[in-house]
Amino acid sequence: MTFTKLNAICAAAAILVGGTAAAEDTGKAEYMNSCASCHGEAADGTGPLADLMTVPVPPLTNLAEMNDGEFPMLRVIQTIDGRQGIKGHGYPMPVWGKRFQSGMVDAGPYGAETIVRGRILSLALYLESIQQ
Repeated sequence: MTFTKLNAICAAAAILVGGTAAAEDTGKAEYMNSCASCHGEAADGTGPLADLMTVPVPPLTNLAEMNDGEFPMLRVIQTIDGRQGIKGHGYPMPVWGKRFQSGMVDAGPYGAETIVRGRILSLALYLESIQQ
């Protein structure tokens, strides 16, 4: 079992038993592995690849502020997942739902989807925790 798959399973389990802090830790790891290269380690939009993008890379610490003080959890989840056709960031934002699911052939018929949703939810909970 790969570290990423184990990480995702732990996130899903932590969320199911109400351990939001553990989910946020897993979410931070997901963020650093999947998002920080563009959005920056501080989620301020200044990652090392930001200058190479064809669209501006937004900061992620002001999502609640831009939404009347309420973190837009569903919109964030759908933007990260990308499989619902929502183009929250425009091109070249990766469709993380498909990337997270790729290579999970041994996860069973519903296992891959459960793991992907756990990873995305833990990432969204982490983003919620870093709002300024």
